[in-house]
Amino acid sequence: MLGSEICRQLIAQQKNVRALVRKTSSPEKVDALKQIGCGLAEGDFKDKASLINACSGCDAVISTVSSTLSRQEGDNIQTVDHDGNLNLIAAAKETGVKHFIFISFRHQYSPESPLTEAKRSAEQAIIGSGMKYTILQASIFTEVWLSPALGFNYNDHTAQIPGDGNQAISFVSYKDVASFAALSIYNPFAENKILEIGGPEALTPAQVIKEFENSSSHFFTVQYIPVAALQQQLKNATDPLQKVFAGLMIFYANGDAMDMKPVLEKISVKLHSVKDYAQAVLKKEEAVV
Repeated sequence: MLGSEICRQLIAQQKNVRALVRKTSSPEKVDALKQIGCGLAEGDFKDKASLINACSGCDAVISTVSSTLSRQEGDNIQTVDHDGNLNLIAAAKETGVKHFIFISFRHQYSPESPLTEAKRSAEQAIIGSGMKYTILQASIFTEVWLSPALGFNYNDHTAQIPGDGNQAISFVSYKDVASFAALSIYNPFAENKILEIGGPEALTPAQVIKEFENSSSHFFTVQYIPVAALQQQLKNATDPLQKVFAGLMIFYANGDAMDMKPVLEKISVKLHSVKDYAQAVLKKEEAVV
């Protein structure tokens, strides 16, 4: 989702783009990359030699990869988010890449989990690599957390919300994170910076529900998940991915509001609001019906 959007935006800027794909990648997704004009390099984060081949001749590398939502056999937080990103950083340095852009999240505000450790390790490696770097620490992704996949069922007007719904979050569209990544290349302001990225306004989950109710003219049935229950889930989890999602839900429940004005003064992006998203997905559902 994010990687393809970054490719699209870079192609629109008339940049030469090479997309990393796997042998097992969806043929439809690979074909879509070809159709917009991307070159392709076949490789895998678990195979450093393939990453050296992919990075060769590139001025900049952008890493969006994570195993949290999309994974295949052998993919997990350790092999992909941790070891895989370290492999890519090393490959980029070895092949003379000048600028490394890394999509991270605001892990400093999240409970410790395998994902926070992986992101922190990658960031430290990038900063110490000698390459120019831009690290984008994004807030809660609108299209992920306000989707049926994570319990926000806007099509049947029900939602599961971590916490009490009263802590504000700067929900950010993946399209806007892609814009910041694409515009960070050759931008002196973004060089050797950690940029915290959020949406145009901070809304509480309760306000988000109200926005969807107003846009759909339907009342939502909402289940709130107590933070204490999430903390117990984090404590009892035996699987790394369970720990990751428990930690992310606590992060969501605690809120993550920020002021984007200072960054927007240097990198101009027209941010998508929660209202924009609500109207788009609800219109799509109406069209399907």
